[in-house]
Amino acid sequence: MRSILSVLAVLVLSVGIYGCSYLFYPRAGDYLEQAKGATGADTIINLTTMLDASAKAARGENYENGLDDLHNQFHALHGAMCGVTKEQAATPAYAKAVTIQKEIRTVVHRLWKNRRDQALREVHLDLFTKRVQELRETVQALKG
Repeated sequence: MRSILSVLAVLVLSVGIYGCSYLFYPRAGDYLEQAKGATGADTIINLTTMLDASAKAARGENYENGLDDLHNQFHALHGAMCGVTKEQAATPAYAKAVTIQKEIRTVVHRLWKNRRDQALREVHLDLFTKRVQELRETVQALKG
């Protein structure tokens, strides 16, 4: 009984520390590692480039792989937002980047929900691409 409680406690602690995204989206960690830049801001910028490419791949008839990559990269982006310096995190530009990232989360949720409807998928991919571009520009301004 004690060992079960110990395992459960470790599991809850792990999920609490690392979040659920890498537990449920293990490829997100791989994408985060691939996008690793010299700074946290560089990593975010690299992920926005990857997200753009995946958004293009998620258009048309064979959208599944591109959308799956986009979904995992989005979760990597969520993790990468914590990689900026304390000084950068205290700026209005970072606050704007966090807001844009939350907007992207909403778009990804709607995109995933409507992924089988090509017209709705295209509309959400257009909105997603605009928000990712806006995030990239904001993070570039954050870098200075």
